[in-house]
Amino acid sequence: MACDTIKMEISANPEYVGIIRLTTSGIANKIGFTIDEIEDIKVAISEACTNAIKHSDEDKFNIVFNIMDNGIEIEVHDKGKGCDVSAIKIPDLENPKESGLGIFIMKTLMDDVCIESTENKGTVIKMTKYLGADY
Repeated sequence: MACDTIKMEISANPEYVGIIRLTTSGIANKIGFTIDEIEDIKVAISEACTNAIKHSDEDKFNIVFNIMDNGIEIEVHDKGKGCDVSAIKIPDLENPKESGLGIFIMKTLMDDVCIESTENKGTVIKMTKYLGADY
């Protein structure tokens, strides 16, 4: 159902997350998201990119923006060691840790989040935000 696709290959350098955020903001604005929705999307993609940078075994990772008629689907691919997706738990918000909130944040801010991870082949985080959705 994607109408247009934009692909990026990014160096796994935390300094480039700002460039990804700016690119995401421009794409989301062109699609018609509100300022608040754009901020949510930017935070979610920052978390996904941070995970890719932290866990990737490569010096690059990929981002794919699928522009749909009714929103955007963003995929962040890394070639890291993978993880057991079923072992990811909801964080204890009463006693938060310094890390471990990224996936929870993504799931809170986006309408749909799917994580596929394979040992030694990496992880794909697929996030979808729909226009006008009020979740």
